[in-house]
Amino acid sequence: MQNQYRLGIDAGGTFTDFILADREGEVRIFKALSTPQDPTQAIRNGLKLIEEETGITAHQIVSNADLCINGTTVGLNALIQHKGAKTGLIATKGHEDSIEIRLGHKEDGYRYDPEYPPATMLVPRYLRRGISERVISTGAVHTPMNEDDVRDACRHFIREGVEAVAISFVWSVLHPAHELRAAEIVREMMPNVRLTVGSHLYPQVREYTRTSTAVVNAYLSPILSDYVEAVDGYFASLGAKNPVRYFQSNGGLALGSVVSDQSVYAINSGPASAPQAALYIGEPWGLQNIITVDMGGTSFDITLTRDGRANVSKNIDFLRYRIGIPMIQVETLGAGGGSIGWIDSMGLLQMGPQSAGSEPGPACYDQGGDKPTTTDANLVLGYLNPDGLVGGRLPLHTGRARTAIQTGLADPLGLSVEQAAYGMYTIVNNNMVNAIRRVSVERGYDPRDFVLNCAGGATGAHITALAREMGITRILVSKLASGLCAYGQIISDVKYNYMAPAPVRLEGAASAAKLDALFTGLETKGEADLTRDGFERDRISIRRSLDMRYVGQVHECTVDIDPFTLDEAALEKLKAAFHARHEELYTYSEPQSVVEVVNVESAILGRVDRPRRMTIAGGKGADSAKSGTRPMIFAANGETVDTPVYAGAGLGAGDRISGPAVIEEVTTTIVIEPGWTAELHESGVYVLDWQG
Repeated sequence: MQNQYRLGIDAGGTFTDFILADREGEVRIFKALSTPQDPTQAIRNGLKLIEEETGITAHQIVSNADLCINGTTVGLNALIQHKGAKTGLIATKGHEDSIEIRLGHKEDGYRYDPEYPPATMLVPRYLRRGISERVISTGAVHTPMNEDDVRDACRHFIREGVEAVAISFVWSVLHPAHELRAAEIVREMMPNVRLTVGSHLYPQVREYTRTSTAVVNAYLSPILSDYVEAVDGYFASLGAKNPVRYFQSNGGLALGSVVSDQSVYAINSGPASAPQAALYIGEPWGLQNIITVDMGGTSFDITLTRDGRANVSKNIDFLRYRIGIPMIQVETLGAGGGSIGWIDSMGLLQMGPQSAGSEPGPACYDQGGDKPTTTDANLVLGYLNPDGLVGGRLPLHTGRARTAIQTGLADPLGLSVEQAAYGMYTIVNNNMVNAIRRVSVERGYDPRDFVLNCAGGATGAHITALAREMGITRILVSKLASGLCAYGQIISDVKYNYMAPAPVRLEGAASAAKLDALFTGLETKGEADLTRDGFERDRISIRRSLDMRYVGQVHECTVDIDPFTLDEAALEKLKAAFHARHEELYTYSEPQSVVEVVNVESAILGRVDRPRRMTIAGGKGADSAKSGTRPMIFAANGETVDTPVYAGAGLGAGDRISGPAVIEEVTTTIVIEPGWTAELHESGVYVLDWQG
């Protein structure tokens, strides 16, 4: 049958997750080890694993799939390891060093730290060339562009073996002609180079942000282009009838050609799909305020949706580089199953950010690791099955875990192994709670108004403890939690962002007409692009936002609005929305002050049909799935509680479990602390509620 399948692939640091859905509503999860040196090899290995377990060949899946979707860490890894392309920058003369001056300060959190080292420049000084040209803030040309300067820059880049070029001029967003002419010269003299034009990639006010974004894009573009070419070619060889879609950091799908040209959108594509998955999981209960937490082997990612929309950040420092384009806000910290416990200079127990990773891994993996990790602590506390993880395919060694904790932490601190393990568990939880507060409280949201959604293979052991600390009373844990981001990909829509500068004050009919014309122009282009992509008009939707501030403020905040005609009367709606958002973020507003817009943006979405939901048959009662008991520890005193263990595969819809208890799914373990209950919904989601 044509279009029988939909395949989602999410490449993480340790595992690459595969979600295979069919038209009958069956959804299956598979995991293969990631292969950072050759990311496409993990895809081949995963499809081979699927064939071994199901008998369905890679050709059968791909040739009968309506969508094959790929979320990749290729760009992220290149940025982390500084292994991008050799890049040159063409900038307005006198502004060659804006990416190094960095607005005169270090990133937040290190601004006053004299020991914090400067960031590694993606474009070294000798590859930045200044061009004689100048546009002023009105958009008028002050100094015409010297084309010979551009040609000299190209000759220099050719001599130096430059692979990618970024062009970013001052006020080019108001007068892009200079950048466009410079781009023509670069293409003429360097036809094989990957080229990024700042005013095209990020047409927004803020010269440093635009330049930095263009540089990052150029730095990653050759690598992403090669990756897309390899993946597209591989899927074509398997008989793909539809183009591969790639997941973007903005929370939507895009064609490979878009990812190649706008590679900066693919940096954080993996966890960016979590909000969409969370909303889909919460749909049966009408839940739209959801915090999703994803704990893997090395890192812990948090995303938030409010009123059905994900938190989106712009103009942020990501891995020490300023990026302006819209990205799903993902708060990440070094807290995972491999996070190592250690004692600091004051004699205090700390957890992470150092990680044992997958090689050698936690001590309990018995692969040479001897440092105490979160996974070792969870094993000692009784939360993990000593017979092994992933259905027993990954055996665990309790003795190794106890020895690592005793030698590294318990004896030096004068604690029992059990007390040290619970201390490790508590500290890593506190680290994660602080990160959750950064995406909620610090952005004006009360976490108690949200549901907590579990993602990632390691999160289930911590989820009730995290909710308890945050005051959250309801938790969702899907049977697909360990591959939730891959699941989010197969239910996501195509999404492109269109931006324009809009330096206008919210006063008078002329300002309203200018804003309305800007939005209309962006959306007309977006609808045309999606129509060419095969979407009918009734499948295209629009979301708008404006960067606004009070006149005299240095920074603006983003305000989301529904599309409506922007006449003079509508300006009052914009002002009211801005005042409300400003008060939400900063606890005050100034209704008497004049409001101005800096930039506008339209997100254009093409709706994709979603596969059928997973359906779980009615249960026979939780007792039928009980596989035994284990002594577990739920308090700092280290005392054990004989706790029932349930096999997730044996539970059916409506089965209800009261804590303390543990539910063991094939790829995750759910720890239900005392005071919580869990009930399996027919959609394959465990609903955990706090009973007090």
